[in-house]
Amino acid sequence: MHIPDGYLSPATCAVTYAAALPFWSVAFARVKRLLHTRMVPLLAVFSAFSFVIMMFNLPLPGGTTGHAVGMTIAAIVLGPWASIVAVSIALLIQAVFFGDGGITTFGANCLNMAVVGSLVAYWTYALIAGNAALGSSRRVVAAAIAGYLAINVSAFFAAVEFGIQPMLFQDATGAPLYAPYPLAIAIPAMMVGHLSFAGLAELVISGGLVAYLQRANPELLAFSIPNGAARVMAGNVWKSTRTLWYTLAGLMILSPLGLLAAGTAWGEWGAEDFANPEARQQILQASGNIAPPEAAPEVLERLACLWKAPFPDYAPSFLHSAGFGYILSAVFGAGVILLLFLLIAKFSFRKEIPESSAR
Repeated sequence: MHIPDGYLSPATCAVTYAAALPFWSVAFARVKRLLHTRMVPLLAVFSAFSFVIMMFNLPLPGGTTGHAVGMTIAAIVLGPWASIVAVSIALLIQAVFFGDGGITTFGANCLNMAVVGSLVAYWTYALIAGNAALGSSRRVVAAAIAGYLAINVSAFFAAVEFGIQPMLFQDATGAPLYAPYPLAIAIPAMMVGHLSFAGLAELVISGGLVAYLQRANPELLAFSIPNGAARVMAGNVWKSTRTLWYTLAGLMILSPLGLLAAGTAWGEWGAEDFANPEARQQILQASGNIAPPEAAPEVLERLACLWKAPFPDYAPSFLHSAGFGYILSAVFGAGVILLLFLLIAKFSFRKEIPESSAR
């Protein structure tokens, strides 16, 4: 679901950035109120969780891969606006350091997963959970359904963005300039895998984590009830998130399991794959047996080289072990996320000091 550079036209990228911008603005304004130093680990751990869980690739029908996103549990625990920030930062680290998702398409990826995914997840969860007690099994069911619906709506948005490219942007001969497959192919290709395996993964993760928190740390589910945020902030969040950080560390160690899924996510092929016979066969099988262009679309190939990530595909070049490189990438990404939240909190706190003293 990470759209690479070159698959969307500059016009489409501009529209998606413009669409995401007001949500980012509101989200950062609201999260700023939560950037009490005790809240930083809570924001960071769910952002890092989203980052790491997206490294666990799952085999999907057609020989492609997919993954859960983690936006649902973030929206349930943090609220939708903080989830938008947390998932956006995870996507930013993936794009900049690992080339997972493009720089030009960062707005689209955030719109799909961070904004749409978080809002759909939270509203679905709130609607189904209602006023049920924090320990109610109704909340587990609500989280599971919210996770399944959120990731599929996100996938649908991505499929539409892919599918409108050949309709709107062609060269003089009618050949597509960006993503080559129209809506009739893009939507089924994206949705079959997400309605089945990827959606179920988000369902299980969301419902399972809510069930776990109900037993181990129910106060973290209090954000969804009146004055819940104040209750959480009153506690020692560093201490209450300790188990979550331990769990995250375990996921980092297990992250090489994400390498076991063969194939590439639909729509995330490299420009060189269009000329590779083996890769072309995979693209064909995953796209309703409709052959891709003989070569990468002209502008797609040019834009694909726009940004060179230092550790592409979570594989640092100085390591010979793919598994260890994957673990190191997970640790590095989570560390950068924590550092970013600490810096944001520090600078936000400094800005508030003069305002308070002026009063």
